[in-house]
Amino acid sequence: MDPIYMDYNATTPTDPRVFDVMAPYFTKVFGNAASRTHQFGWDAEEAVEKAREQIASLINAHPKEIVFTSGATESDNLAIKGVLEMYADKGDHVITLETEHKAVLDSCKALEKAGKRVTYLGVGADGLVSMDELREAITDKTVLVSIMHANNEIGVVQPITEIGALCRENGVLFHTDAVQSVGKIAFDVESMNVDLAALSAHKMYGPKGVGALYVRRRKPRVRVTPIIDGGGHERGMRSGTLNVPGIVGFGAAAALAEAEMDAEAKRLLSLKARLVDGINAKLDDVYINGSDKSVLPGTVNMSFAYVEGESLLMGINDIAVSSGSACTSASLEPSYVLKALGLGDELAHSSIRFGMGRFSTEEDVDFVVDKVVSVVTRLRELSPLWEMVQEGIDLSTVQWSSH
Repeated sequence: MDPIYMDYNATTPTDPRVFDVMAPYFTKVFGNAASRTHQFGWDAEEAVEKAREQIASLINAHPKEIVFTSGATESDNLAIKGVLEMYADKGDHVITLETEHKAVLDSCKALEKAGKRVTYLGVGADGLVSMDELREAITDKTVLVSIMHANNEIGVVQPITEIGALCRENGVLFHTDAVQSVGKIAFDVESMNVDLAALSAHKMYGPKGVGALYVRRRKPRVRVTPIIDGGGHERGMRSGTLNVPGIVGFGAAAALAEAEMDAEAKRLLSLKARLVDGINAKLDDVYINGSDKSVLPGTVNMSFAYVEGESLLMGINDIAVSSGSACTSASLEPSYVLKALGLGDELAHSSIRFGMGRFSTEEDVDFVVDKVVSVVTRLRELSPLWEMVQEGIDLSTVQWSSH
């Protein structure tokens, strides 16, 4: 049997309804959207403009504010580097969070190498930014605040409406990586005072390899210096032949998300409750990482004390999940996001991100609960630490010998 997929934060399957809309654009409607002299090009351009409207509608933007890119990583790069270069005469300072996605953190590190200044704010144990710390960090040289809407590892949702209002008061541009949130929870660039937002199709049941950057065009008009030069596509902000099938799929996925988001969020909240309650009913010393109030409907990050993370992952190898150690970088370092919440290495190592989505079922959740409970129980039976805890020994008082 196939593994149970519980990694919807990493990527989502393309919805078959989206795929059906995309299919003709590979073979029949194959024109280049920049070819303005014949029907093939016009048809492609029309399809792109329809998708622009569908994506704009989902976030309450104007279609002309949607700039297509190869994905959210490019969108984050374009927003952060493009704004700092465009407004270099205004200032050289960016504020972001320690828990941002690598696309934001690494863009900021590149800016630092180029002589710009970046403030990396910490977060509380709930994963949320302190508005007071943010307010204090803003100076007259601050050009941009970049704070994600929902965190990819713990699902925590930042108060971006307040952040946007604070930025607006101070005349600072506000960029948000909205990849994990758009299509799952309400996101409105007007009411949230967002100036730039990175979006991705493959996190909302669209294809991989296509994303967008929302760039506000009035009150204030935002401009970015391009990082890819060429034929001046996308109003000069991002040159390159448009990925028409991908963009069509992105638009179709956005339209489905807009129509079904509320019902889907409700269903995912009940699946998440079923997962958490099921595990908590049978296991002690399980911790939920990050806020339990301000969080995505289908995401929960849990740590299982007194269990070694790698053994846990190997034990549940028929469930596709993401772990608290950054195995992606081939290192066993605990996740920097969990460390920022103040988690110790042991708990960070034993954490699992469960990401549920459109095609997750109650049967999937029940299977996962049973499997996790049985594997954690077995691993704890093998753990001398667990035995000591059961005997009432406080591990923090134990003197470990060093030889």
